[in-house]
Amino acid sequence: MVFEGFFRMFSKDLAIDLGTANTLVYVKGRGILLSEPSIVAINTLTKKVESVGKDAKEMLGRTPGTIEAIKPMKDGVIADFDSTEQMLKYFIRKVHNRKTLIRPRIIIAVPSGITQVEKRAVRDSALRAGASEVHIIEEPMAAAIGAAIKVEEASGSMIVDIGGGTTEVAVISLAGIVVSKSIRIAGNAMDQAIIKYIRSNYSLLIGERTAEAIKIKIGSAFPLEERLTMEIKGRDLTEGVPKTILVKDDEIRQALSETVQQIVENIRSTLERTPPELSADIADKGIVLAGGGALLKNLDIRLREETDLPITIAEEPLYCVALGAGAMLDNIKLLKKVVVD
Repeated sequence: MVFEGFFRMFSKDLAIDLGTANTLVYVKGRGILLSEPSIVAINTLTKKVESVGKDAKEMLGRTPGTIEAIKPMKDGVIADFDSTEQMLKYFIRKVHNRKTLIRPRIIIAVPSGITQVEKRAVRDSALRAGASEVHIIEEPMAAAIGAAIKVEEASGSMIVDIGGGTTEVAVISLAGIVVSKSIRIAGNAMDQAIIKYIRSNYSLLIGERTAEAIKIKIGSAFPLEERLTMEIKGRDLTEGVPKTILVKDDEIRQALSETVQQIVENIRSTLERTPPELSADIADKGIVLAGGGALLKNLDIRLREETDLPITIAEEPLYCVALGAGAMLDNIKLLKKVVVD
């Protein structure tokens, strides 16, 4: 159709890392132009979207009764179809400077363990948000490409992508995922573990944003060379008043220990299922860590101790999935090999 070709001239194809905690949008030829929290604030009376992304995150825990801050993604998949659609519409318009006629082709990365129904929900949301066509690839493959792993080689490579909702472990060879495991335990589970620990040990109630800040500042997976402390504020559950306490890094490490151990076990079980020839390759090259969870202090040391393998943190762990998906916009041949629609 003539009009479709006309609009394609002005179109900017996109790659989207639709994450539980954050959504990143890569625009063809321009790189990552958007990285915002996957949150939508909705007016419960009018059902109107009040804000999306960073502005909506500022509202978490602070909204009046008529405003609800929703996280439409849970454990790497869509939990709220309508909110996800609204969020995608907002982000697509934002990267295109609010041009309403743009109908881009979109590549979306999803967890390797999601069902066909969940994949369909992702595709339908993107199409309803304005995409002209949607291609779905698996997050570990996108993360590996974004981490500069040569996925098309006849050689085994292991990627561990620790996001907000899921931890993806995969062994890749010849542009395919040979062995993989996806568990719905990652950054958000760490935040909840910190909230639970502070509540149990200090009778103090803290919010998700505070827990995330604690994880980033003093959280660790292995003892630190320098002791760290952090002053945190919350509500005293005994007296019901605001209270300030001081927490230490070893306490938070204890709080995170069970979650970190589950991630370690996930990696071990994947290694046990890896074919011998590929295991030999991984023994030489080691494991590459990606995702926000890769930034947990001393996680690489902990994994080195547990697996006796070399551990490398990707150069830009937070952006690996978006960069890998974005690379597919310029490499149709490779996209055809890795697409899972």
